[in-house]
Amino acid sequence: MEIVETLRARLRDVRDPELQASIVDLGMVGGVSVSPEGVAHIEVALTMAACPLRSTIEREVRAAALDVEGVREVTLSIGVLSATAKAELLRTARRLAQAAAPLTTIPRTAPVVMIASGKGGVGKSSVTANVAVALAHRGLRVGVLDADIWGFSLARLLNIHGEIAVRNGKMLPLARPEGAGSIALLSMGHLADDDSALLWRGLMVQKAVAQFIEDADWTGIDFLLIDTPPGTGDIVMTLARLLPHLGQVVVTTPAMAAQQVAARAADFGVKSNLRLLGIIENMSGYSCECGQRHAPFGEGGGLDLATRLAVPLLASLPLLPSLSQGGDEGTPIAQREAEGGPFAQLAAQLAALGNELIPAGCTARLLDALDQSVAASS
Repeated sequence: MEIVETLRARLRDVRDPELQASIVDLGMVGGVSVSPEGVAHIEVALTMAACPLRSTIEREVRAAALDVEGVREVTLSIGVLSATAKAELLRTARRLAQAAAPLTTIPRTAPVVMIASGKGGVGKSSVTANVAVALAHRGLRVGVLDADIWGFSLARLLNIHGEIAVRNGKMLPLARPEGAGSIALLSMGHLADDDSALLWRGLMVQKAVAQFIEDADWTGIDFLLIDTPPGTGDIVMTLARLLPHLGQVVVTTPAMAAQQVAARAADFGVKSNLRLLGIIENMSGYSCECGQRHAPFGEGGGLDLATRLAVPLLASLPLLPSLSQGGDEGTPIAQREAEGGPFAQLAAQLAALGNELIPAGCTARLLDALDQSVAASS
């Protein structure tokens, strides 16, 4: 029994190459036994049968086992985690990663809200741009991270262009005044040709997003909005790992198909330990000059989804040709919106909800003030 416990303890040092967590802590190690002749038998369950990292994990498990005194030979039984075990593995991996989240320049008092969607074409980026403008008109210094690595568009939507400068090893988001506040944007659109496709996969994309968080200077912002690609995947997982107190808002249209995929995006966020703040229904309908109301994408879908997920419907935004035109021209309609307009109301709600994301109000403010004091004296 003692050698088995020693062997299990040694296997704790073997880490999943992608999740960067112990395979024991992740629940990937099953039965462990050692025969009197020193033959160790170890059961390992992978996330999928054709796991591309299988050989790496096998090699490191064998090496770790043979490092234990009394083990002369190793046999492995490789299986696949059940759906329940796999879900628990993901929850554990994200919890461990978030507990070890890196330090960033994002002020502790700045709420961080991810704008997500289940599918493309629902106006998520347009909503992000106009919410950023509306928040700035409330006097906030708003940071905007365009994490839609393949489909970046916020540089155009916000008309913020230029080359990214670097200071003290940190990328400086491009900033401009907006209303009583300001907007600071960092986008792949500042680093890549607008008309060129990015042939990036998995780890390259995750690294790019991590750099936008860890290697960028976000000091001085009051609020950070993150525009993510539609659907679920590596980018959301990376953001959840790097930003433990991240809040999520999901954009949908009233259509049933959009609702269904939006629900999956919301569920993915919840399973990533993100707080779901609410639903935004976009393109809810319009009124023509004759006074009739039309709903080309149906009605009530956003409220149905919000009710099903037990979160508030933050806004039901009308289908406005001026929204698209403003995006094409780089002049978001929130710049011209009357006081009390839909984006102004949405910004007010997000500002209030964002305050609830700050982990420890007074302590965070004191630590943030200390950081600023140290930076000023260095």
